[in-house]
Amino acid sequence: MATAEMIAETPVAAEVAELIARSRAAQAQIENATQEQVDHWIRGMVYAVCKPGLAEEIAQETVDETQLGNYEGKFKKIFVKTRATLMDIIDDKSVGVIEEDRERNIVKIAKPVGVIGALSPSTNPEATPVIKAISAVKGRNSIIICPHPRAKLINAKICNLMREALVKMGAPADLVIPIEQPSVEKTNEVMKQCDRILATGGSAMVTAAYSSGTPALGVGVGNAVITVDETADLDDAAEKILISKTLDYAASCSSDNSVILLDAIYDKMLAKLQEKGGLVLDNEQKGKLQKAIWEDGEHINAKVVAQSPQFIANYAGFEIPEATKFFIVPESGAGKDHPFSGEKMTVTMALYRARDIDEAIALTNAIQAYQGQGHSCGIYSSSDENIMKLAKGTRTSRVMVNQPQAASNSGNLWNGMRQTFSLGCGSWGGNGTNNNVTWRDLINETWVSKPLEQTKTIPSDEELFGKDIIETIG
Repeated sequence: MATAEMIAETPVAAEVAELIARSRAAQAQIENATQEQVDHWIRGMVYAVCKPGLAEEIAQETVDETQLGNYEGKFKKIFVKTRATLMDIIDDKSVGVIEEDRERNIVKIAKPVGVIGALSPSTNPEATPVIKAISAVKGRNSIIICPHPRAKLINAKICNLMREALVKMGAPADLVIPIEQPSVEKTNEVMKQCDRILATGGSAMVTAAYSSGTPALGVGVGNAVITVDETADLDDAAEKILISKTLDYAASCSSDNSVILLDAIYDKMLAKLQEKGGLVLDNEQKGKLQKAIWEDGEHINAKVVAQSPQFIANYAGFEIPEATKFFIVPESGAGKDHPFSGEKMTVTMALYRARDIDEAIALTNAIQAYQGQGHSCGIYSSSDENIMKLAKGTRTSRVMVNQPQAASNSGNLWNGMRQTFSLGCGSWGGNGTNNNVTWRDLINETWVSKPLEQTKTIPSDEELFGKDIIETIG
C-alpha cells in the first residue's frame, strides 16, 4: 500500500491521501472485529438515519437540495429501503469461515479488502450512502463516499449521522468518511488511492472507475424493457407499470423505459395504462418532448430529469391534462435515430407493439443493444414458457416477473433479489459481475483446500471422450 507521502503530488492528491490514511487507520482497528460487533454497528448506522422523524427530514432535504424526484420516493428509500437492506444482510455470516464445501473439502474464510471508495449519484443520494456503508462495514472495511456535487449537503449529513452512531457504539467514526466538497478531480483521486471502488453514477464516472487502476465494481446503463403478453393480468400489470414509471419521478435507471404490448392485448392494455394516468403523445408533442429531453439530440437534459410531468410539459411547451402521471410515446424502431428507445430518466415511456413473444424478444434485444444491455428487463405473464423464453433469449442479468421493475430489481420484500442500488450488468454492460452487488463483493476470500477422502481418478478414454469422439478424431 502506498503511503500518503508517496501519493501526495498535488494539493488534491495530498488532501485525499490524508482521508485515505484516516480511513485506513479506522479499518485497521476493526480488522479483527467479531460478527456480533459488525452486526451491532450496521444496525446502529441504519437506525441513525431512518428513525421516525429524521427519515422525513432527510427525504425533504434531499428534494430541496437536488431538486430531483419527490418526497414520497425519497422517503420510501430512506425509511423502507434501508431497513429492508439491513434485514437482507443482518443474518449473513461475513466474519471467519463463511462457507464450507464438504464435497470438495474446501473452506472459505472472509477477509476485509480495506478502504472502499464509493460513488453516490444525485438521483439516489438518500439511501445509497447508507446501503454502501453497511455493505462495507459488514465486511470489516471502511468507506469514503464521493457524492455528486448536487447532493453534497445531504450526503454529508447522512454520513455524519452514521459517524456519530459509530462513536456511540464504540467504533471509529472514520469507518465512514464523506467527501464534503466534491469535484471530479477529488473523486478520481479517491478511486486511485482506495483498495476497491464501488461505482454507481453516470457512465463517465463508471468508465473512470474502470480506468483508475483500482479493482472496481461498476454498473452499466439502465433502460429497462417490459413485455406484457396475452396471459397477463392486465389490471395488475397496469398498476405496477404506473408504480415503476412514476416512483421518485423516474429517478431510477430501472424505471420502465420501454413497454412492449403483444397484439392480442394491445388496445385493451393501452386503455388501462391511460386509465392509470398515461398520456399518449401526438407527433407534435413527441417532437417537443424529444427536444426537451435531449438538448443536443444525444445527452439528457439535466433540467428535466426526475421532474413531474407538469413541469416537463411546461418546459417542452405543450399542455397536458391535470391527471397526467406519465407520458406514453408510440415508437417502432431502436437506436440513435429513435432516441425514445434509450434511457430517458423522466416519466416517459416508449410504447412498442409486437406480434408475439418472439418479436418482443427481438425488440428487447434491439432496444438494449442501443442502451441498457445486460441490466434488466421484465415481463407480465402467467406463461412459464413465455417467461423462460424471454429470459433465455435476452442479454440481461435480471428478468423481473410480474413486479414493478424500478422497485424490484434492486431487491424488495416481495422477491429474493439481494437489496442494493448497485446492479452489475455482466460483460453485456461492460461490467465484471452480473450480481446485485452487496457485502460479499466487498471482501477477499481465502480458500482452504484439504485432501479429499478419496482421490479422484481419471476414467478411461472411452468413458471420458466416448466412442464417437475417438472414432471421429481417429
